[in-house]
Formats: sequence, C-alpha cells, structure tokens
Amino acid sequence: MAAGRRQRNVRTVVVLGGILVAMLTLVAFSVPLYRLFCAATGYNGTTQRVVADAGTISRRVVTVRFSTSVAPDLPWRFAPLQESVKVHLGEEKLVYFSATNTGTTPTVGHATFNVTPAKIGLYFDKIQCFCFSDELLAPGKTVTMPVDFFVDPALDKDPEAKDVDTITLSYTFFRAEKPDDIENLSRFDPNAPPDPVRGAKLFAERCSGCHALDRVKIGPPLGTVFDRAAGSAPGYPYSPALRHASLAWTVANLDRWLADPQALVPGNKMPIKVLEANARRDIVAYLEHIRADRRTTAATAGAAPAAR
Repeated sequence: MAAGRRQRNVRTVVVLGGILVAMLTLVAFSVPLYRLFCAATGYNGTTQRVVADAGTISRRVVTVRFSTSVAPDLPWRFAPLQESVKVHLGEEKLVYFSATNTGTTPTVGHATFNVTPAKIGLYFDKIQCFCFSDELLAPGKTVTMPVDFFVDPALDKDPEAKDVDTITLSYTFFRAEKPDDIENLSRFDPNAPPDPVRGAKLFAERCSGCHALDRVKIGPPLGTVFDRAAGSAPGYPYSPALRHASLAWTVANLDRWLADPQALVPGNKMPIKVLEANARRDIVAYLEHIRADRRTTAATAGAAPAAR
C-alpha cells in the first residue's frame, strides 16, 4: 500500500512539474506564440497570407473598404487609390495604394494591418502585399503598391458572420527602427526592368507549391517551359484544352497565361492567376534566366575537351 501511494505521489509530482515547465515556456514565448496564432487563425483581425485563391466564387457580395494612416515620425503620404470595392466571396481582387516620401532622405517604413470586424480576419486572405517586409522609399518618390486578396467563401458558412456585409482593411506605416528584410518599393514601378532575382523569390512563394523546375509535381515542370509547346511536357496529364491549344510559350503568351489562364485557353486545369503585372514580368524573367543558364551550361559542356 505504501509503495503504491509513493508511486502515485511520484506520478503527481511529474505531472505537476510538466505543467509548470509548459506554463513557463508559454510565458517565455507568449509574444511569438501569439503572433503565430494570429497569423495562423486570423485572431483579432489579423489577415491570412496565402499563395493562391480558393478557386470557388460565391454569389454573396461584400464591400471591402480601405483605411490608411502614417506614424508622425515617418515623412510619407500614404493613401488608397480606391475607397472601396465590391467582391464576391472567393473572387480574387487587385487594389492599389499610393505612397510618397515627402522627406529629403531615403526612409524605410513597415506597414501593419488588420481587418474589422475582427472576426473576419480568419477569412481575409492576402496573396500579395507590401506589408510583409520593410520597404525603402527614395526622397520625393511616389509609388503605386498592389494588394492582391480574396475573402474566403467559408465566411458564408459561419453563422456569426451572417450579418457582415462590409469589411474594412486598415494599414498604418511606421518608420522601421531596425530595418530587416528590406525591399525597395521601386520594384512596383511599371517602367522598372525585369528582375529575375525577385522573380525567383516570387516563383518560390507563388508557384513552387505546384511546380518544380525539372520534374512533374501537381503541375508540369517549368524550367524548360520556353523550349516546348504548351501541353507537351512528358509525364504530365494535361487537359485536352491545353494539349490541343497549339500554343507556343513566348514571353507574351506566358504573361497572358499567368494573367488569366482561362481567358487564354478556356477549359484548362489551371485555377491560379497572377494579377499584378510586375509580378508576372519578374516571374517570366526568372524562367528566361533559367533557360539562359541551361543553354550556357550545355554550350560549355559541349565545348569542353574530351577527357583523356
């Protein structure tokens, strides 16, 4: 009996000790855990970041309004280019904001954001935004910045959100005190040259979930896309629409494809769009760069002297 009681006491101490360690860990990491929780669940109006829309469009329409502000120590003007837009649930939408550095030196800002009502944060999904990095803006420079988003159709199934017909997306730009992961807002200039380095980053964020460069994944490989006709990559089960499209992959056609695959080849299986023109430009530039590298490597190998 005494031995059994001691064993129970030991188990109790171990359990209580485990709970204490867990509580101390949660306290130590409460801030990062809270941020991760917000990012994962949309709690407290934090929006979601995704790589593509849900592919389903609901009949329900909501109005999305835009609100902006700037911290007093950041010499920027910042405003939406549209007060609001109406969107169907599941419909991908591209909107724009303008920022001007009114100061005399380059400054780095960082945007925070949320949506109201707060319960909608779980359903507000952003595909592309200027708010995920510290942003550099030159003095006197004005840029137009895109936000690509959709509202998840699952909102329609939430009984607590039945009354929501207006959503407000709010941004505030602050001065970045310790800039990290700095991006240059000039990347959104429509006259900027194609940037294959940014294209590689966008490919990793937007395309790599479905596509690899040199093998079939969910989609066909894209490393050799410019060296083949549409619908001809070995080993990939194309839709009849794309297989019989007689489409050559040129820079212009690939741009049109990324902008709206169904408009270019109706009935194909591609559900994803890249609405922002500069993003398409840089992704295509990256794929062109891959082709050039492959050709250079092949030419170098062909010109190498035979081994003796």
